[in-house]
Amino acid sequence: MPELPEVETVKNGLAKAWVGKTIEKIILRRENLRYPFPENLSNRLEGHKIIGIRRRAKYLLIDTDGDLVFLSHLGMSGKYTLFDSKSVSKYDLNDSEKKSVFGEKTGFSGKHDHMEIRFEDGSVSVYTDPRRFGIVKLFHRSEEQVQSLLEVLGPEPFDDWNAQIAADRCRNKRSPIKTTLLDQRFVVGVGNIYACEALHKAGISPTKQAYKLVTKAGKPTKALQKLVDEVKIVLTKAIAAGGSTLNDFADVDGNLGYFSHQFSVYGREDEPCLKEGCGGIIDRIVQSNRSTFLCPRCQK
Repeated sequence: MPELPEVETVKNGLAKAWVGKTIEKIILRRENLRYPFPENLSNRLEGHKIIGIRRRAKYLLIDTDGDLVFLSHLGMSGKYTLFDSKSVSKYDLNDSEKKSVFGEKTGFSGKHDHMEIRFEDGSVSVYTDPRRFGIVKLFHRSEEQVQSLLEVLGPEPFDDWNAQIAADRCRNKRSPIKTTLLDQRFVVGVGNIYACEALHKAGISPTKQAYKLVTKAGKPTKALQKLVDEVKIVLTKAIAAGGSTLNDFADVDGNLGYFSHQFSVYGREDEPCLKEGCGGIIDRIVQSNRSTFLCPRCQK
C-alpha cells in the first residue's frame, strides 16, 4: 500500500496538472471500489474548478470552487495517469464510456480503468485500480472534521508532532513500538517500510514495548526523541526521492520512485547491517501479519 511519501508525490503531481482546471465530466465504469462511488458524482462536480489539492495521512483531498471536497485514497494498487489534450486527441472518446481507450498506457488493456476525469481543456486523468481497494468520497468542506475516515486520524509527522506528544501516546501502551508506529491514531502516514527504516536508524528494537520509551515522569527518553527525529528524516528523504518502487506504486507520470535503493533494512534479510562498525545481519520477523526487518545487534 502506498505510504505517506508516495501519496505526497502523487499529490504534488496532481496539483501541477489539475489546479485551475474545470471538470467537464467523470466517467465511472463500475459501481464501486472498496465502497460504492458517491451518488451522482459526475453531476455534482461537473462545471466546478479544482482550486487546490491537499494530503491528510494517506488521503488526497481535492478542493473545488463549489465547496465540495473530492477525497481519493489509492488503496493498494490505485494510480492516476495524466493525458494532456494533445495526447487525448489521438484517441476516439465517442465510445469510451464502457471501455477505456487508454489501456496501452495505463495497463491491463484498460479493464481496470474504473474512473476517468475529463476536463474542459481536453485533458483526461485516468484512475486505474486492479485490486479495487481505493476509496472515493465526496463531502462539503464544512463536514470534513466529522468524516469517519478522517476524524480518527492522529497528528501529521511534519506538523506539530514531537517527542512529548509521542510520549503521551506511548505512556500506557504495552504494544510493540513498531505496531504503535503503524497505528494511524498515533501518527499518520508511517507505513511498514518507513517504520522499519526509522526504527533501525534510531537503534530501537521493533519489539520493544512502547511504554518503555517513556520515563516515569512521562517524558520522552532520548531513544524516543531519536525515533521521532528519524521518522521525519526518513519520510523527508523518501518524498525527495519520489517514493518507493515496491509493488504497484507509480507517480502520476508513470515513473517509479527510487527510495528503495536507499533502504537500510527493509527487504534485506540475511544481508549485513549497513551501520558502520555494527557487523550484524539483518533478520526478518512477523508482527501483526507484516514482515519486520531489523538488525538484532544494533537495535535494542
